[in-house]
Amino acid sequence: MSSHFLTLTSRWLPWTVLVTAGLLLVGSVAYGASSTWQSATAPGSSSGRLAARGTAPGPAAGVPTSYAVPSAAPGLSRRAGGGGLMGAGGGSMMDTRAWLSGNGVQVTTIAAARRRADTAATPYGLHTGEVMQFSQNFYVGLKDASGASVAEVLVDPATGAVFTEFGPAMMWTTGTAPYAVSSERATAIANAWLQANAAGQTVAGMTEAFPGHYTMDTAAGGNTVGMLSVNATTGAVWYHTWHGTFIAKEGV
Repeated sequence: MSSHFLTLTSRWLPWTVLVTAGLLLVGSVAYGASSTWQSATAPGSSSGRLAARGTAPGPAAGVPTSYAVPSAAPGLSRRAGGGGLMGAGGGSMMDTRAWLSGNGVQVTTIAAARRRADTAATPYGLHTGEVMQFSQNFYVGLKDASGASVAEVLVDPATGAVFTEFGPAMMWTTGTAPYAVSSERATAIANAWLQANAAGQTVAGMTEAFPGHYTMDTAAGGNTVGMLSVNATTGAVWYHTWHGTFIAKEGV
């Protein structure tokens, strides 16, 4: 009886091993395909993501392929996808990176917001660029000594606190940011997304290149409405929904 059992075992064991190996191989292929899909998606409209995937050309002539970011500045050393905003890798909307604590003094003008942002940026060798006033916050672009845009912050009008902007500034700013999407292509992607998702709005003004993404203003009927960003690697679109109503802006 034991001899017969050993004979059956010796016959079926190789087939068992072969079938098991086959199942493992199929499972690994399926997992790899799933991971590729997950890594290609990004926050923003699903239609915007799908329209952008697979359309980004290689680096164009004159477009930087990488950009070094001051690693000491708050939020700038994070890798994209490292958490911090509504399901985009974990964390929550309030996972901020503080540049300057609030002093309890209300900020009601663009000039006052610029002063607060400059106070926060100066220790890192940065200075303010465009400042936009919205009903919920002030948006400020920060530049380095060469004039290149390197960071985006918000100023809280109630307290004067300065912190890294939600969304792309947290999630898509990388220590070394590849630019697989040109500025012209990013603008075209943004306009296509706006046409499909925010009828009447178009990109207005300059498309500003930040490490890992582009940010641009949107307008309707010649009036500024809001902002959106385009990932410089994937072409994904992220509309800034946290500003509220546009009030005024000042560029530098």
